[in-house]
Amino acid sequence: MNRRKVSVFIAMSLDGYIAGKGGDMSFVSCVEVPNEDYGYNAFIEEVDTVIMGRSTFDWVFAQTGRLPHHNKQTIVVTHRPLPEIPNLEAFSGDLAMFVNKLRNLSGRTIYVDGGASVVDELMQEHLIDEVIISIIPVVLGGGTRLFDELNTTIPLDLKHSRAYSSGLVQLTYVPRNQ
Repeated sequence: MNRRKVSVFIAMSLDGYIAGKGGDMSFVSCVEVPNEDYGYNAFIEEVDTVIMGRSTFDWVFAQTGRLPHHNKQTIVVTHRPLPEIPNLEAFSGDLAMFVNKLRNLSGRTIYVDGGASVVDELMQEHLIDEVIISIIPVVLGGGTRLFDELNTTIPLDLKHSRAYSSGLVQLTYVPRNQ
């Protein structure tokens, strides 16, 4: 049986923050261009399971008033109760063991949609198969850093890069020797 792919598709500022001070992620709107999704729609078509941290879920839910990926199994890493919404479930426990279990079930891509601590933990456990980072041309000067809690070096190989007219640069990496 083939293992399901685990992918990160995330935006960060030029100085490495995925959220500004106070958890604000609105900086990504500075690259909004009509009819440009930076490959997100094609990516999300391959996904059937989404994992996200509680802060990411809370921020997106507060902005939209709905489950961001309402048609996909969405798992929020949290100890606190979640709203009762179809396809939404909470998880607390050994995240690496849980993701390994998910990888071995039949299905499509597992999308890690933030936050930093979830991405960091899965990177450290070598459970991320692909990292797609959209670098937003803004310097935030503070907030939540991507890859702030790693205590090991993880070599990556560049698989693809693309620069857009908005100034966004998208980089796709895979772990070396994978």
